[in-house]
Amino acid sequence: MELKELLGDETSSLLGHECSTIGRERLSTPGPDFVDRVLAGGDRPPAVLRNLQHVFDTGRLAGTGYLSILPVDQGVEHSAAASFAPNPEYFDPLRLCELAVEGGCNAIASTLGVLGMAARRYAHRVPFIVKLNHNELLTYPNRYDQVMFASVRQAFDLGAVGVGATVYFGSPESMRQLREVRQAFQAAHGLGMFTVLWAYLRNEAFRRDGVDHHTSADLTGQANHLAATVEADIVKQKQPQGNGGFRALGFGKTSDLVYEELTTDHPIDLTRWQVVNCFMGRVGLINSGGASSGQGDLAQAVRTAVINKRAGGMGLIVGRKSFQRPMAGGVRLLNAVQDVYLDPDVTIA
Repeated sequence: MELKELLGDETSSLLGHECSTIGRERLSTPGPDFVDRVLAGGDRPPAVLRNLQHVFDTGRLAGTGYLSILPVDQGVEHSAAASFAPNPEYFDPLRLCELAVEGGCNAIASTLGVLGMAARRYAHRVPFIVKLNHNELLTYPNRYDQVMFASVRQAFDLGAVGVGATVYFGSPESMRQLREVRQAFQAAHGLGMFTVLWAYLRNEAFRRDGVDHHTSADLTGQANHLAATVEADIVKQKQPQGNGGFRALGFGKTSDLVYEELTTDHPIDLTRWQVVNCFMGRVGLINSGGASSGQGDLAQAVRTAVINKRAGGMGLIVGRKSFQRPMAGGVRLLNAVQDVYLDPDVTIA
């Protein structure tokens, strides 16, 4: 399907928008030379830069500076049955790696068990990112807490080029999670692996008067800034679905300028605020593809990619939308998302 057909009534709004809040010239934007231009002057060890460049040079997006990552930690995060029952072949770790290869992804991010089982067959074919911590839902009653399932050394030994972790900012456990992740990221950099932080919000108090502020641009922006502060090299964040979380919840500190001058209600401008909080794009922002809902998955994933790219983001991380369907369909969806980043007519706003 053509891009304009997938975007439908939003085509003009999404493809024609020009950002008048924080201009693109102020950002460090993705490109073939991103590692040399943006990262080489920092404190990352040479092996980290090498592994990041390896990921940028893999898959259909090789040489663009953009990323398409297949994430598969849902077997823990949402239960294996809920994740893989729609397509049971993906209970097999090797099939998940095959999807990443056939789909032209830059990398696959998954659990120690999945990547460990597939390491000798696939670690040299597609870059591995080991997700170190998880929120499992077998504990009763459910507790929403990220706990370590793997060590940095285990990730290194199986051939991973990067590690990932989640912090539930706003949760009672967030400070413990942050300390654990900071220590893990320091160890990963020491071994030459780059780091990815799932900088999510989690607190029932963030739902107020029927509005869910977990994806508010101002709150997720601050989560991104905290992620960059503990030296995440890439930040994974849900795309904003609104703004004004600090004001609605009546806590924390912000500035009226955020709402009056630095953002608008346009989705590209809201996502631009997320990029700004990633040290003006020096830390790459990848947005999540979200849950699979059926027929509308392709259009929704492409829409998310257009917004991310035009905001100055670095790519998309799409899991359930791709692996909860037969491999051929998953590959088509991944390729459609990648085509957005390959399209020279989809520019940074």
